[in-house]
Amino acid sequence: METLVIDASIAVKWVVKEEGTEAALGLRSGFRFLAPELLVAECSNILWKKVQRGELLRDEAVMASRLLERAGIEFVPMRGVLEQATDLAITLSHPAYDWVYLAIARQKEARFVTADQRLLRIVSERASDELTRLCVSLSDVRNSSR
Repeated sequence: METLVIDASIAVKWVVKEEGTEAALGLRSGFRFLAPELLVAECSNILWKKVQRGELLRDEAVMASRLLERAGIEFVPMRGVLEQATDLAITLSHPAYDWVYLAIARQKEARFVTADQRLLRIVSERASDELTRLCVSLSDVRNSSR
């Protein structure tokens, strides 16, 4: 079974109905999932924002967080990718948070799946061919298997 590194843009779609939810849920069968521990804080922040914007009720956000904790994501310690994430952030002129995911994908020889269109654009415009091959959009993940 192929392993995918996922970010919060994918994980949140598993528990909150939004654009791309159906495609994200479609990944649940057929793949193993890895993510840096950073995913916990990022998902929590997204759920908080959705409550602040009136998109979710407090109880819905809490339930979504419970579901994510049981989603079967294997968390990878971020220690060991600091240098690589920092280098990518400087080289690609984009915050390091996103590069932690790609650094782990590189380290684990797995594809990194995201629904973050801005990040995908930056990767396609600025990253090496190696990194571009590792990074795949939610809409393309099933069409570009290894």
